[in-house]
Amino acid sequence: MSIVITGAAGFIGFHLSRHLLRKGYTVAGVDNLNDYYDTGLKRGRLQLLSDSSSFTFHQADVTDLNAVARVLEQHSADTVIHLAAQAGVRHSLTHPEQYVSSNLQGFSTMIEASRLQRVKHFIYASSSSVYGNRPGTPFSVEDRTDRPASLYAATKKANELIAHAYSSSFGLPTTGMRFFTVYGPWGRPDMAYFKFTKSILLGEPITVYNYGKSKRDFTYVDDVILGIEKVLSHPPSATVDKPVPAAIYNFGNSKPVELLRFIQILERLLGKEAILKLDVMPAGDVADTFADISLTRQELGFEPSTGLETGLSHFVNWYKEYYKVTL
Repeated sequence: MSIVITGAAGFIGFHLSRHLLRKGYTVAGVDNLNDYYDTGLKRGRLQLLSDSSSFTFHQADVTDLNAVARVLEQHSADTVIHLAAQAGVRHSLTHPEQYVSSNLQGFSTMIEASRLQRVKHFIYASSSSVYGNRPGTPFSVEDRTDRPASLYAATKKANELIAHAYSSSFGLPTTGMRFFTVYGPWGRPDMAYFKFTKSILLGEPITVYNYGKSKRDFTYVDDVILGIEKVLSHPPSATVDKPVPAAIYNFGNSKPVELLRFIQILERLLGKEAILKLDVMPAGDVADTFADISLTRQELGFEPSTGLETGLSHFVNWYKEYYKVTL
């Protein structure tokens, strides 16, 4: 199977590419290597991927239809896994144009290119943020998702709607994956666990929103990757009961943890105490996330197995090695 992965130099894209290459897949990676965060980290990920002769990298922007169409045609892509997007809830408050371009135009471009190339399965990243600040947990894929708390969330919901329209109009099988706070080695520096680690080691205060009472369904990256691999072998098909070949799944650990508890675990692993600056919940944020993975478990056999302490210890060990931290 020939697979094109957009956002291949990103956190999840890198881990997925590396896993699939080890499994014998041919992978073509697409990424524009923008400077939203340290490009050195992105190039470091690509360096590891380039060790495989089955990996080809294309520096291109997903908003460029001609460029991505050439990649799909060149590699005779069977499957597209679209992970490229402008991430970050708070960043969307100050740079909305980047989300319109990358998350709306970019998504539309990739799915159209996939249709034209007659790709057999279009898989894409959605987000737990589509649930907004809805009352009651856990969050089920059957719940309403039409009240986003941020522009980022709105673009992810729009992606789901566009995908469903393509499945309905053109018969293109699409699968959306709502990720819940994915963390692990080679992670994103803008994520809380990454920023907290850096600040604690430097002895700098960390800002904890909602006075640390918020809960997050932290999901280790390796568990997510195994879930995506299962999606590969389960493209949705049209049936009498479900005439549109479109599916959406939650990918979470289904064990939410309060932020103050999370910080305590991180403190113990780092051997240093955090300096806390408690603050109100900012605009665009949500109080809690909690994935109902019953459908994902039932249809894909998805079963996360990495506890938070184990996953965080893997991240901390990587962080110390990558940044050459000595205590």
